[in-house]
Amino acid sequence: MTNYAEFHRRSLEDRDAFWAEQAQLVDWKTQPKQICDYSNPPFAKWFAGGFTNLCHNAVDRHLKDRPDQAALIFVSTETNQEKVYSFHELHAEVQRMAAVLKELGVQKGDRVLIYMPMIAEAAFAMLACARIGAIHSVVFGGFASGSLASRIEDASPKVIISADAGSRGGKAVAYKPLLDEAIRLSSHKPDSVLLVDRGLVAMNLLAGRDHLWAPLRQKNLNTVVPCEWLEATHPSYTLYTSGTTGKPKGVQRDTGGYAVALAASLKHIFCGNAGETYFATSDIGWVVGHSYIIYGPLIAGMATIMYEGLPIRPDGGIWWSLVEKYKVTVMFSAPTAIRVLKKQDPALLKKYDLSSLRALFLAGEPLDQPTAQWISAGLGRPIVDNYWQTETGWPILAICKGVDDAPTKFGSPGKAVYGYNVKLLDENTGEELKGANQKGVVAIEGPLPPGCLQTVWGDDTRFVSTYWTTIPGRMVYSTFDWGIRDEDGYYFILGRTDDVINVAGHRLGTLEIEESISGHPNIAEVAVVGVADQLKGQVAMAFAVVKDTSLVTDDASRLKLEAEVMKLVDGDLGAVARPARVRFVTVLPKTRSGKLLRRAIQAVCENRDPGDLTTMEDPAALQQIKDLITT
Repeated sequence: MTNYAEFHRRSLEDRDAFWAEQAQLVDWKTQPKQICDYSNPPFAKWFAGGFTNLCHNAVDRHLKDRPDQAALIFVSTETNQEKVYSFHELHAEVQRMAAVLKELGVQKGDRVLIYMPMIAEAAFAMLACARIGAIHSVVFGGFASGSLASRIEDASPKVIISADAGSRGGKAVAYKPLLDEAIRLSSHKPDSVLLVDRGLVAMNLLAGRDHLWAPLRQKNLNTVVPCEWLEATHPSYTLYTSGTTGKPKGVQRDTGGYAVALAASLKHIFCGNAGETYFATSDIGWVVGHSYIIYGPLIAGMATIMYEGLPIRPDGGIWWSLVEKYKVTVMFSAPTAIRVLKKQDPALLKKYDLSSLRALFLAGEPLDQPTAQWISAGLGRPIVDNYWQTETGWPILAICKGVDDAPTKFGSPGKAVYGYNVKLLDENTGEELKGANQKGVVAIEGPLPPGCLQTVWGDDTRFVSTYWTTIPGRMVYSTFDWGIRDEDGYYFILGRTDDVINVAGHRLGTLEIEESISGHPNIAEVAVVGVADQLKGQVAMAFAVVKDTSLVTDDASRLKLEAEVMKLVDGDLGAVARPARVRFVTVLPKTRSGKLLRRAIQAVCENRDPGDLTTMEDPAALQQIKDLITT
């Protein structure tokens, strides 16, 4: 243990020496020639001149010391399957997948889009791409054809890997028809589609394009595919995240910086050790799944649990039973999941032996104090909140238990993590707020540390214009989140400064949802806001102006139109983006210059003071929303 303040200070003031030490946590084919090249702000090149490989660090390097140790533990309560892969077995499966991808023409630098359920083959696919230097782009299996099509178009993959279906609550969700429609909608057509047939639904295969995994795997049972040694700055993957404009941004991650950042985070933040078991309850479609289901734990030599299913099926004790069975030491989940479990029988928390568990980490959305206290008392284990983004790839704010066992504070994700020069900026002036308990925009002075996004895929200009601001003498990255910092240096996150909402840890752009709703032939205009919700943190609420009011004259006709709109959003974006309600109004609240007053709408929905409304064109517009909310 050392003093954390000194550890953090050194990471900023003696940056290159600090990260050169962390770089020794991973294997290099060629050691880096330069630790950080920041000659072209805000673009940072970490470990330039070094050559490494993510798959080597996650799999191959462990074969010498722990070939028979558990590496990937696949559990599905949807299909009642459970299979443990040792590092040796995982190495073989990843090589088979890599051989098949190469057979389908995938080369270093090509993109491979992965649209899969939480099955072992999805892990093989990600690691196989990393092995051969292909750039994977994982799309959450719950996304509808429209969302998938936009990602296919932007990533332009040579191959798409998918499955016949996922499953939720025991019901199969067919993926192949959604994928076929997405490819039809996209201007980019992949050369090949590789399909895992789980036997859940029938599939129609397109001759010449579609290939089944099983026979190709069988053909390559003993094929050896060596790791491609990649320059540290070579892209490892893109992952799409919603923004304030309709088109999702492809966050581009590097190879060497990401490997080092994850290895360091397992040591300093999560305290995970080789031979132990890590259980992140996320999905590989999200950044937590990339960093802390697939790459991070495996790089650290840990077994990682990949879980397909609900947290309450067969009952609310399923996760705790896995903690007992596999002696989980580190667990990572989201506040929404814990709020779901809060409704289950509290005896389930005491039913299993959780003595192996050192801590439960939570992230993805603000953690409310009652939920934190409930799960802390129930488990009798430390609850460690942490805050980060798809863009950063690993925590910005946390308590680094591996450095200094500082106390946690309920409601706070902790202090600035090593490597992050976190600032609070005044919204209007951009000046740094140095005093305690002042509300400002959470920002990070450049360069961003290793593991953070390199750029937006194919759009350096958007990367700079979206995230970066120049303030006297330096460039700062905006998280678009409000925060305050107390006198002890603990941060508290207060919500977004932009039009992105956080629904059960899923980041959704309100403009994406608005665009979808506007596609209905009888919708003239729409505003979508995020409204506080006890279970999900936030839900989307839509207020729409109809073109033909004669079609919404009573409750029955309004409910019919609301159902049509929700079905449209389901089809375009997936059920995750469906608004909690769609309410119909004659006019939307706007300023005299025509700007939608989203924050005023949100405040009314949350029964808060909407603030200064002197610029509002028609006060009756907001009153109409008030009346709808209170009836």
